[in-house]
Amino acid sequence: MSDLLRSIREQMPDLNPKEQALAAFIADHPQLVVRIGITELADQSQTSAATVSRFCKTFHAGGFAGLKMQLATELALQPTAESYQDIVAGNTLESIVAAMETNHIRSISDTSRLLDPKQLEQAVDALRSAGQIDIYGVATSGVVAQDFYQKLVRIGKRATAFSDPHMQITSASGLSEGDTAFAISYSGETPETIDALRCAKERGATTVSLTKFGPNTLSALADIPLYTSSLEEGMRRGDMASRIAQLHVIDILFTGLVSESFDDYVPKLELSYQMVKKYRKEKGR
Repeated sequence: MSDLLRSIREQMPDLNPKEQALAAFIADHPQLVVRIGITELADQSQTSAATVSRFCKTFHAGGFAGLKMQLATELALQPTAESYQDIVAGNTLESIVAAMETNHIRSISDTSRLLDPKQLEQAVDALRSAGQIDIYGVATSGVVAQDFYQKLVRIGKRATAFSDPHMQITSASGLSEGDTAFAISYSGETPETIDALRCAKERGATTVSLTKFGPNTLSALADIPLYTSSLEEGMRRGDMASRIAQLHVIDILFTGLVSESFDDYVPKLELSYQMVKKYRKEKGR
């Protein structure tokens, strides 16, 4: 059992009746709690928002958002029958297929538990309203940045994605209030990406980060920090599970963006598809 959940169970008898009801609900439904808001938690546990707030103070969680973060992290760190599998010498292709499936599924599942619906909503709003979207990322994160870029241009969003640090700064320097900068770095400590996001922030743009969970420079700098699972730490690095986790978040944001403005973006998606189909030359011609 994780530290927070253990503390909740151990201290439950000493809580007042309302807090006991809340504690029991959290202990029995931790996966649900990380996905809902404070009002919904109060309703489902038959308590009140004030009780939830007091409960968070009792357990030194740093507010409801802090409580959810602690729960999400502890759930992600709980051992499972299928944990991340490292690269080892002499594996058969059949075992590698199974290992990659396990790693990717676990990475997506762990990341989903860390996502805060309010932060996701803020990020979607920032992307929707942005006049210009800059996307920063280098190395593997640069590949993810390019994936996000090609999605955004298909729905008519003005976007750029640069891996070159000089071009990142150059593009960031042209941003202003009403624009959005989206920075991707697994570690959250990539100097070039940090510099680009800092420049964008100085220019007044809304800043969004996508990093591994935990304290890091990039997420501290961003107006809207988003997190992926950090359980690939310690593996022989191929940036595999972390890349899948980043793409998972990108797909959520893109789908949320299109879903929210369906009548506007879907015709643009269809138009871009038809134009590519019209002008793409067949092989051999």
